[in-house]
Amino acid sequence: MSAEMGRKKEGYGWAVSAGINAALAAIAAKFFYNQFVRYSLVVICNVTMWGCYVNSLKVLSSLQATVTNFATNFLSSGLAGFLFFEEALSAQWFAGALLIVIGVVILSKSSIERKPSID
Repeated sequence: MSAEMGRKKEGYGWAVSAGINAALAAIAAKFFYNQFVRYSLVVICNVTMWGCYVNSLKVLSSLQATVTNFATNFLSSGLAGFLFFEEALSAQWFAGALLIVIGVVILSKSSIERKPSID
């Protein structure tokens, strides 16, 4: 496996982590009744999410990082709502989720060349 391929996988790992942390922030906002715990967890999850997102941007294009983050957030928030809060998931939700995943796969396979950065 080439070094660039390994870095891209790392970038997608960061983007997925960002999406999961965004979903965890939403879950914490709904799940905890204690205001201090609720807001503390929301802030911690959002700060962690931004850190992961910035790390993903170091490797991926902004489009790839953003759609991967969004897709992970959408899917994990929907599934968490179903599992923890007994929210219904319609066939339309599953159709939308499938289309989002297909879009992420297409974008992840795209060959977007990055300009060399001058640091």
